Amino acid sequence: MLLTDGTPRWRSRIEGVDCPVDGIRMPKMDAYCPTQDREWCEVIIDGHARRMRFHDYAELYKIPTLYEELFYGKLKCCSPDRVVGLLEDVMTDFAQDPSNLCVLDLGAGNGMVGDELVARGVRRLVGIDISQEARDATDRDRPGLYEDYLVTDLTNVPENEEELLRARKFDCLCCVAALGFGDIPAKAFAKALDLIETQGWLAFNIKESFLSERDDSGFAELIRELGRREIIQIQAYRRYQHRLSVTGEPLYYVAVIARKLCDLPDDILADIDEA
Repeated sequence: MLLTDGTPRWRSRIEGVDCPVDGIRMPKMDAYCPTQDREWCEVIIDGHARRMRFHDYAELYKIPTLYEELFYGKLKCCSPDRVVGLLEDVMTDFAQDPSNLCVLDLGAGNGMVGDELVARGVRRLVGIDISQEARDATDRDRPGLYEDYLVTDLTNVPENEEELLRARKFDCLCCVAALGFGDIPAKAFAKALDLIETQGWLAFNIKESFLSERDDSGFAELIRELGRREIIQIQAYRRYQHRLSVTGEPLYYVAVIARKLCDLPDDILADIDEA
C-alpha cells in the first residue's frame, strides 16, 4: 500500500531507523540458479560482505531494515498489500468492515502484514511465529502493533497457549508469504484454521506450484480436502507476481480468500500427522 505521497508503507516505517547495512549485492547466476529456498545475497556491513540466505529469516531479522530493503526494496515483494487488499475487497462485497475483525496473523514475522491490516482499520490483532527473532524484530521496529505476539509451534502447541488463543475468538486467519518450503507445515496451517470461529475469514497466499497435482508438501491436498468437505468456501483466487527471484525473474503466487463454514473434523489433523 502506498501513502498519500506515494511512499511505500514499509519505507515510511523504517525512516529514522539506524540501519547498519551499506549495501545489498546480488550474486551473478550465469551458470547456476538456485531454487527459491536456496537463494542468497551478500550484505555489506562496515565494508565487509556477508553471505545470507533469503530463507534464514532469523538472521535477517537481527539486522534492522534488512528484511524490508531486501524483499520489498530489491526484490519488489508486494504480497502483504495484495493479500490484505483482496481480503478487504471481498469483505466489501459482503458488506463487512475489516475494522470489526479479530485477526490471527500466522507466520507474522516482523509485522509487515500486521501493518497492512492496521492500515485498513483492524484493531484486534495477534501475531504468532515460531521464531523469537521475528518477535524481537517486531518489538524493535513496530512496537505496539499487535495486542499479543506468541512464539510457539502450532504443530505441538502447549495446552495453556491454545486456551489463550481460543479465548480470543478469532474471526480471521491471515498467513502471507509463510507457506511452503518447510517454514509453516500443512499441519500448523490446519491447526491455525481450527482456531478460527465458524464463518470466519481465511486470507493466505502460496506459490502456485504448491497447489498443483505434483505438490508433495501437503498443501494442495489439504486445500482440496477442505473444499470438498465444505469446511471452507473459496471466495477469491488471484494469481499475481509475488516478487522477483535473485536472477530478476518473476515469481508467481496465488492469493486465496475463503470463509470457514464449519469446524475441522478431527480426522483431518490426524490424516496430516500420518502423511
